[in-house]
Amino acid sequence: MSEGLYNMKARDFDTTHDLKNIKPYGDTMNDGKTQLSFTLPVPAGNEAIEAAKLLMKKMGFENPQVVFYKELTKGFTFFNCYGSCTHSVDFTSIHVPKVESTTWDMQQTDEYIRENIGRKLVVIGASTGTDAHTVGIDAIMNMKGFAGHYGLERYEGFEAINLGSQVPNDEFIAKAIELNADALLVSQTVTQKDVHIKNLVELVEMLEAEGLRSKVILCCGGPRISHELAKELGYDAGFGLNSYADDVASFIAQEFVSRNR
Repeated sequence: MSEGLYNMKARDFDTTHDLKNIKPYGDTMNDGKTQLSFTLPVPAGNEAIEAAKLLMKKMGFENPQVVFYKELTKGFTFFNCYGSCTHSVDFTSIHVPKVESTTWDMQQTDEYIRENIGRKLVVIGASTGTDAHTVGIDAIMNMKGFAGHYGLERYEGFEAINLGSQVPNDEFIAKAIELNADALLVSQTVTQKDVHIKNLVELVEMLEAEGLRSKVILCCGGPRISHELAKELGYDAGFGLNSYADDVASFIAQEFVSRNR
């Protein structure tokens, strides 16, 4: 390619960065390049590839390409695809509800509790219902924590009790009453058919029936949990991806002081 033609093509690239019209970025600004994976209930073959491309066009992708496909089992084919997204979003109009607290490290939170509360806060955590996953609740509660963020068991300002997984809501509430808990933490990983929402709502309703909802700080967390969803379901805060014990501990301490001023 001649230098003149190269420079002309380089100038043709869209380099504008318009926050009102954000598109996926791949090789160059605003090219819309997107990777998409999905499974179709069809046998592998040329017809399956064409079906995947047509589906991507209907989704708003230009120049759809199937770069990998494999029959998972008879009649079901998995696809990895690329395409250019034709849609954009106005980033400046987006508002996402967030937990309204300042995140401190462990020492700062412990100091705040000593100065403003004067006793340990009792926090009970569990993966409730049929959820058998413990990675999330362990990351928040256990002493070693996760990714360099120590769990609540290591904090001087908390009495942290981790009940583990598959804890029925009624047993969770009974333990909260027994220990006079200040805060309850619920971890939900299983989300098929929105079972996590059903379970989270059930806990709120049971706490309200016992007259306990207003007496405890109620938080939930998990990969599909957002603060907005948590508030809609009746919780005080929700902690999703990239949340650590620092975030949870800071919120509980500040919320407790705010409620008891």
